[in-house]
Amino acid sequence: MTQLKIDKVSLGYDGNIVVKDISFDVNKGDYLCIIGENGTGKTTLLKSLLNLHGICDGEITLGEDFKRTDLGYLPQHRDVQKDFPASVYEIVLSGNLNKCTYLVPFKKWKIQVARPFFNKQERQAAKENMQKVGIEDLAKRCYRELSGGQQQRVLLARALCASSKMILLDEPVAGLDPDATKEMYELINKLNKDDGITVIMISHDLTQALKNCNRVLKLEKGGKWKMEEKK
Repeated sequence: MTQLKIDKVSLGYDGNIVVKDISFDVNKGDYLCIIGENGTGKTTLLKSLLNLHGICDGEITLGEDFKRTDLGYLPQHRDVQKDFPASVYEIVLSGNLNKCTYLVPFKKWKIQVARPFFNKQERQAAKENMQKVGIEDLAKRCYRELSGGQQQRVLLARALCASSKMILLDEPVAGLDPDATKEMYELINKLNKDDGITVIMISHDLTQALKNCNRVLKLEKGGKWKMEEKK
């Protein structure tokens, strides 16, 4: 089942095209690894899939029964405020924010209104996702007191609250020690293989990253790209 379709998309920033005429589908259960040198548009592509960055040309469409809110995102570690004064549980729970809306009848229409609270199901999802990534014992700890590996697990659990269908990861092991790196890759692989969650991941750690993925998208300088299917 196709979840995302990228059709002849060109991407750029600062007036420069970094990805040109790229086309591929992302199917349910895929583990797609995006690789390439700095400046080849890896993060730009990921943000475009999230609708956080505009495209210069082409089209990105969603598959049937798949919505923008079905995308969970774990940004680069350096883009996250590491001293955020909130508990682990609060941060994980915030992943449900995209679900906190409801429709209110108004004349002939229905207006989408933000719900100012988390319901029972969303609170339960936060607890289950903390357990899934092995941080349930850290629920009351302050995020800024955690190690880098623990912080990444918190953000992964938050992404899982946002979506149980697809997660997009931007260099999820950057800055982690070897043990934390190994554990993070094992966890991502488990989510893909056991839970059927589609994974799109940017990584510079080719040895480990390519070990578990089934598809590899290589971006090159000059806007060139190549998709490879792993056997």
